[in-house]
Amino acid sequence: MALRLLVVEDDDHIRTALRWALEDEGYDVAEAGSGEEALQAVAVSPPDLMIVDLMLGSMDGVEVIRQVRRGLDLPIIVVSARADTSDIETALDAGADDYVTKPFAVKEISARLRALRRRVAPAPAADQPDEVVLDRDPVAPLVLREARGTVHRGEEQLPLTVTEFRLLCELAATPGRVLSRQALLERVWQHGFFGDERLVDVHVRRLRTKVERDPSAPRVVVTVRGLGYRLDLQ
Repeated sequence: MALRLLVVEDDDHIRTALRWALEDEGYDVAEAGSGEEALQAVAVSPPDLMIVDLMLGSMDGVEVIRQVRRGLDLPIIVVSARADTSDIETALDAGADDYVTKPFAVKEISARLRALRRRVAPAPAADQPDEVVLDRDPVAPLVLREARGTVHRGEEQLPLTVTEFRLLCELAATPGRVLSRQALLERVWQHGFFGDERLVDVHVRRLRTKVERDPSAPRVVVTVRGLGYRLDLQ
């Protein structure tokens, strides 16, 4: 069955061009011309993926993403003419998985959608352990179960997004080893040389708020200045 994709864009020409191109890719595409229409569409028939413009009028794309994230964990790509770091960080902090600036080629959107789809259901390695204990806190250990797609702090399952989960898995695959931002872009986002490293920094910050005992003094996901990030088993 075709994956259902919701395109939220107030420019009729861009929205129609995306729909035609992505229908050719095999998606079942629904459209929304405003934030309010988008939330109605999600309530009636939740999509599998979303493409959201930031500038939508009375309800902007950031608010749409925040409201969607309250009940759904699905891949979301932002498209926007805004390229300032603050705009990108605001969208990612709201829960977006990826950010594409206008103008863009539809084939770029299609490639990023394919990468997001692969992250939703990654194929576990044959020798993958059942679980990895990232923090052996005696009261509430932090446990990653990649095959199940879960991370627990004690008895509580942590609400990681798809991207946050894949980021943690990549770091946990080589504990103690530094991974550069570019390496993480290629492994998690599957972006090439021109990927935006701000994606990595914002998602690491969000990941820390969920997995670290003290996000202001991280001990699991550690920054190695000038090099990248490293996961340290505790």
